[in-house]
Amino acid sequence: MVRGVGRTEGILLAGVVLAVLAATGIQARSPGTWLLEVVWVLIGLPLVVALRTRFPLTRLLCWLLVLHAIVLCYGGQYTYAETPAGEWVQHWLGTQRNNYDRFAHVIQGFVPAIAVREVLLRRTPLRPGGWVAFLTVCVCLAIAASFEFVEWFSALAAGSGADDFLATQGDVWDTQWDMVLCLCGAVLSLLIWRRVHDRQLTAG
Repeated sequence: MVRGVGRTEGILLAGVVLAVLAATGIQARSPGTWLLEVVWVLIGLPLVVALRTRFPLTRLLCWLLVLHAIVLCYGGQYTYAETPAGEWVQHWLGTQRNNYDRFAHVIQGFVPAIAVREVLLRRTPLRPGGWVAFLTVCVCLAIAASFEFVEWFSALAAGSGADDFLATQGDVWDTQWDMVLCLCGAVLSLLIWRRVHDRQLTAG
């Protein structure tokens, strides 16, 4: 039996996501860009709530999804290239660009890795081990590539108007960096959370 979050904890987590959505949406520098960045939160939260009895998520995955939602909302509020946290790190390290988007792409692998792993272990005959890890990383890379397709289509459709959404900051290797960092995030997540995740999946 999967150990998920309790009702009170679930309401708290959903409340945090809704509060962050509201706060960042109201203060968004570019409402259109904010909407594009948080659309996955707007889709994901109702889906998780609707499936909470048929497919309750582990506590680990629920908390990681909240983390991912906060990262997306914050990036959408300021646009990834202008986040204050990224600017602070930029000044601290003396880098030439705001690297918040780099961090966000690590999270793009770090959180979905546990979501993919959970689905594979609960809905397929696979058992914890090398194949689950390999397929999890492959799916995360496929997700990362799909996002790059979305950004490509946005650039074709909107031209320079998509700059805030793309946040490439003049880096011609931005697409490659995004996918590599997603890969690193997925691998890191599996290394950190695998045993915790296994315990929550099998705990009564």
